[in-house]
Amino acid sequence: MTELTPVPAVLASVRHARREIARAAHLTGLFPRPDEVEATLRELAALEAQTTALRLRLMASAGPVAASTGARDVGAWWADALRADHRAARADLKLARALDRYEVLAAALAEGTVSVEQARVIARALDALPDDLAPGEVSKAEAVMVDEAARLDPARLRTVGAHLLEVLDPHRAETELGKRLLAEEERAHRRTSLTITDPGDGTMFLRARLPRATGVRLKTYLDAFTQPRLAQLAERGKTVPYDRLLGTAFGQLLERIDPDTLPHHGGDATTLIVTIDVNQLNKELGTATIGTGHGPDGGEISAAEARRLACTAGIIPAVLDTHSEVLDLGRKTRLFTPAQRKALRIRYPTCAVDGCEVPAPWTDAHHLHPWAGGGLSDLSNAVLFCRHHHRLAHNPAYTLTRHPDGSIRFHRRT
Repeated sequence: MTELTPVPAVLASVRHARREIARAAHLTGLFPRPDEVEATLRELAALEAQTTALRLRLMASAGPVAASTGARDVGAWWADALRADHRAARADLKLARALDRYEVLAAALAEGTVSVEQARVIARALDALPDDLAPGEVSKAEAVMVDEAARLDPARLRTVGAHLLEVLDPHRAETELGKRLLAEEERAHRRTSLTITDPGDGTMFLRARLPRATGVRLKTYLDAFTQPRLAQLAERGKTVPYDRLLGTAFGQLLERIDPDTLPHHGGDATTLIVTIDVNQLNKELGTATIGTGHGPDGGEISAAEARRLACTAGIIPAVLDTHSEVLDLGRKTRLFTPAQRKALRIRYPTCAVDGCEVPAPWTDAHHLHPWAGGGLSDLSNAVLFCRHHHRLAHNPAYTLTRHPDGSIRFHRRT
């Protein structure tokens, strides 16, 4: 890069520029035409880029200043001296050092034809090029990126930068892309994590970091549950936050998993046990215990939810007497068979509730006469409910009516 002007002259110019900007600040509101406002904003954007370019050039040579204060580096000194954010200061120092390597980019920033954000994108793209590229190839890539910055915002410029090697060497780009994706996937698998915590308020916090392929697959599955619900809400002129829809869809997805396809755990296919006292079972507002009853592996749920879960594959209801002895350990044979579900799907192409259009594959088979009260797993005692209406079916605040055509309508108790 060209040699810096002596600091006293630079300092004098900067102070003069600050005085001029302060004077201009008192003139705002005096623009009679919109085109003058636009032109001034464009000039200010260029001025900001030029000012930043000058600051970054000075930061790149401010090592002795930082050393004199005992700072770890220029970024740390700058953050401390200007009470700036340390992360932003380190990012600025990184860009300052990049501008020392890329003269065309530095000149464009100094002229105000490239913004600071564009400069960061360009520097990252150039730094990501293979180390063994010829200097002429790097210069060609730099020129391409600076030219593209004249018409692209930082986001679209980032896309160009990701495929920069294709401009220089299309054959090599394919090989390098394969290497990069493989490295990304290996790194993603090493960083994969999932934590489940219980805040004690009836919810569970689930935080996950997944490989891209796994995340896309999960979102695709969840969208299969959310899209029909979104369509229903749109028809009624209602909206529900998308994150809530995804959370509900996640629960539906889990309830659709066939336990027989899961790995064996503790000598049996992974199965969840819901324990409930016989007296609680028959109460509208009773309670039950799910899983171990402790922490992330269990806890208390309502009797209504226990009755609903009893309709779900992989959930075994354990009914206790007053002495905590097992009266009945429900088995999966209490559930409707695959053949019965096929018959129900013919009878109910969608959720059985009048007006609900959730497709049959995404519904639960429900006992109209509850199994807890001796209801049989017969087709005459079965309907299909979507998750929302299945909850209402077990909610003591609602009653349901079955019409002659087999459709269901819910009514809130008064």
